[in-house]
Amino acid sequence: MPDWPPPVDDRLLSLDASGAITLYAARDRESGRLVYPPPTDDDRFQLEPLPRDGTLWSWTVQRFRPKSPPYAGPEAFEPYAVGYVALGDALIVEGRLTGAALDGYRIGMRMMVTAQRFERSDGGVQTTFAFAPTEPSA
Repeated sequence: MPDWPPPVDDRLLSLDASGAITLYAARDRESGRLVYPPPTDDDRFQLEPLPRDGTLWSWTVQRFRPKSPPYAGPEAFEPYAVGYVALGDALIVEGRLTGAALDGYRIGMRMMVTAQRFERSDGGVQTTFAFAPTEPSA
């Protein structure tokens, strides 16, 4: 099992002893609506785990370095895939895609939440999430 650094936000995700990652949304106590990412209003919202697997709803490739701020990545930019994954009937969540070539994703592909290291601009490292195919792409 890899030694994972602390999560970017304890309200957003957690890792269990095996390294499996869980994302959290928040249920509005008044309306019952599920929202992601979880708001910080603890009185009105209750954290709720999201399914760990889902279906790729849409995706694209970020082929140029985004404007800074908010982008705080390295100057030597490398393209990456990003997509929306429908996690069961709960929500559609945006995140980076990993585990396939940049052109190896397809709408409807089965995906799972996976842990990913995130290097902050100050050099610190934390754990975030990405989505990876549950089966190798053809």
